[in-house]
Amino acid sequence: MNKTTIAVIFGGMSVEHDVSIASGTSVIKNLDKDKYKIIPIYISKEGEWFLYKKNVEEIDNLKVGEKLGNIEKIENLFDYLKQVDIAFPVLHGLYGEDGTIQGLFEMMKIPYVGSKVLGSSISMDKAYAKIIFEKANIKQARYVYIKKYENSYIYVLPDFSEEILTLEEIIKKVEEKLKYPMFIKPSNSGSSLGINKAKDSKDLAKFIQNASEYDRKILVEEGIDGTEIECSVLGNEEVKASCTGKILPADEFYTYEAKYYNEKSECIIPSGLEKETEEKIKKIAIKAFKAVDGKGLSRVDFLVKKNNEIYINEINTMPGFTEISMYSKLWEASGISYKELLEKLIELAKRS
Repeated sequence: MNKTTIAVIFGGMSVEHDVSIASGTSVIKNLDKDKYKIIPIYISKEGEWFLYKKNVEEIDNLKVGEKLGNIEKIENLFDYLKQVDIAFPVLHGLYGEDGTIQGLFEMMKIPYVGSKVLGSSISMDKAYAKIIFEKANIKQARYVYIKKYENSYIYVLPDFSEEILTLEEIIKKVEEKLKYPMFIKPSNSGSSLGINKAKDSKDLAKFIQNASEYDRKILVEEGIDGTEIECSVLGNEEVKASCTGKILPADEFYTYEAKYYNEKSECIIPSGLEKETEEKIKKIAIKAFKAVDGKGLSRVDFLVKKNNEIYINEINTMPGFTEISMYSKLWEASGISYKELLEKLIELAKRS
């Protein structure tokens, strides 16, 4: 039997590099070695491509923060990729989840797992995802969109006209529109990196400056007092949604540290929501996925108030992908094992 050659690509230049290593090695460990010839490709933080030389039969999934050894630089990347039948880019964040690498695969006519260029880029950019969700009439937190510009900031109005302002003037504008607490987020980042909760104007100024270190585009959202709920979706045109899961973060919200290093954070699957609310979330998750032109997979995150009002938070087109990540655990609880999930995603890649 001729094996399908799959390149599993992980690492990358984003701040989620270490998370991607954990996801990528988990995928390699669980792919069917009798069915696929697996090429493990590691991208360094500097953007160099390497072959991970470890025997694929012996690769075990690494934990977040563990380092790789035994790598060999790929000298002629384009020639090397010509042997690949399907690419599985297990890359989180910039240069991996934002349409960049998807464009490379499109130019080389290599089928790949996950959303295409448009769906990836829109979903990665929280500001533009919000615009799409508004058009789709999906309820979300009130927000302000600003951009860093040299030593000043740009306040982006709803009609996309702009005002160049000082930080102090930006604070005043934001406070006129939103109530505390507020969440400040880099528009293009993941794993909650650069996200902070502001309780007053001093916090707001500090956290806007902090967010600008991750991205020049920044979102300020009005806080919603609700439970963090997540739902996984799977498909291209015919899309299914998993059961929902509830996040009980060890910190005030689900920070990077709370996700990956604080064992007191809990993920409860199933979430225990009322059936009607659960079904509404699943429908909204599918709607949001289709609205951004998603393909293959995504995890859609929500906030649910005590009165069961549902607010979309964001969509992740390549969520954490270890055996214990929320995306795969939600599908496991919905009747699809991790290994089955990989098979389905590869089949979806062939058809997309």
